[in-house]
Amino acid sequence: MLRFVFLSLFFCISTFVSIAQQEIPLYAGAIPNAKEATNEEKRTASQIVSNVSVPTLSVFLPPKDKATGTAVVICPGGGYGVLVTKREGYDVAEEFTKRGIAAFVLKYRLPNERTMIDPSIGPLQDAQQAIKTVRERAAEWSINPQKIGIMGFSAGGHLASTAGTHFERTVLPNPQGTSLRPDFLVLVYPVISFADGVGHKGSGVNLLGKNTSAEQLTRYSNDLQVTQNTPPAFITHASDDTVVPVKNSLLFYEALQKNRILSDLHIYAKGEHGYLKTPSFDEWFGRCLHWLNTSGF
Repeated sequence: MLRFVFLSLFFCISTFVSIAQQEIPLYAGAIPNAKEATNEEKRTASQIVSNVSVPTLSVFLPPKDKATGTAVVICPGGGYGVLVTKREGYDVAEEFTKRGIAAFVLKYRLPNERTMIDPSIGPLQDAQQAIKTVRERAAEWSINPQKIGIMGFSAGGHLASTAGTHFERTVLPNPQGTSLRPDFLVLVYPVISFADGVGHKGSGVNLLGKNTSAEQLTRYSNDLQVTQNTPPAFITHASDDTVVPVKNSLLFYEALQKNRILSDLHIYAKGEHGYLKTPSFDEWFGRCLHWLNTSGF
């Protein structure tokens, strides 16, 4: 009897895992903006990935009878130098699927002159391609093509906010003219600005280089790129964050308000960078789910 129960449990778990996660190449053919170079990607035991030059999309799907039709592309953080794929990727994706939301963890390319012609657009190309892929395969994955958002943590939040403010600037082939605009943004302790005293210098240097122009710094300071077409956003940050100042989230929220884009901003007194101790995951994630639900997603 115990053997039967064990085998049944094993079968259920195995079935869930097999339908919940599948890592697929982000591009079916050649990777745009790529140089010929050896793949030197490395992954630690804690799923921190470095030297990413071959981007992928990990697909997490809820059971079809529980699917809400909403989907989110998740961009892990790591200062554009590494990707924290477990804590800011796979773990979050699994929680979304429990609520009927499809999730796609984006292992995006990390800017590197060895592997890219123009390192500054590599991550954005991958974010746009992820949105494009999910939208074009929406029917296959039981997704509403008008309920596809993008989420990012820290530097991944910068990438998500870039996708939400630069979607009219297509940086990859799009022969079908698929909309690259995310329908909503979820930004968790995000890098937003590269202005002095506000931005995270490490992320700025990794993305744009040490001697970048003022024009580039402005272009990628996403609070300055908000328009009336920018998607609504859920934003959360901690006041005591000394790595990425809370001013980043405040600037983006203020820009959204000026453009009359309904959004949520949740600031915690304590939490530092990464929310390692407080607030709890259930606390801020619950608020995110509430916002998605009340916003029609």
